[in-house]
Amino acid sequence: MEEILELKELLLKGDIKGSLALVEELEEMSKDDKINNISSYSIILLLHLIKQQAEKRTTRSWEVSIRNSVREIQRKNKRRKAGGYYLTIKELRSALEEAYPQAIDRASLEVEEGRYEAEELEKLVNKEEIIDRALAAILPSE
Repeated sequence: MEEILELKELLLKGDIKGSLALVEELEEMSKDDKINNISSYSIILLLHLIKQQAEKRTTRSWEVSIRNSVREIQRKNKRRKAGGYYLTIKELRSALEEAYPQAIDRASLEVEEGRYEAEELEKLVNKEEIIDRALAAILPSE
């Protein structure tokens, strides 16, 4: 909120350069917030995709969790008024890759009741295939 008041002051003073710099900062803060939200849902999405691949099975619970995570990522990434998306496909892939280590850690506690350490589990699954599946689920089908 402080930033909005500061922007107002800068505009009233006619400081266009300062105003634009503050707008850029606000855009960056907003995007960081979107990335953090998307990352949280990405961890859950990847966790269940890892479990599916490692255990070569699925459950209704995992399927529902995958669908809910995909919906939330899509919702958080969509620009409501301006149209389009906050993150590009490349940025979404990067967010998934950054979330992957946490997803592997969490999955190691759940796959076959915690039988594998994260490093062992990582050798049992195909990271690129999992990220590709996650990205394909997230991208809007047109």
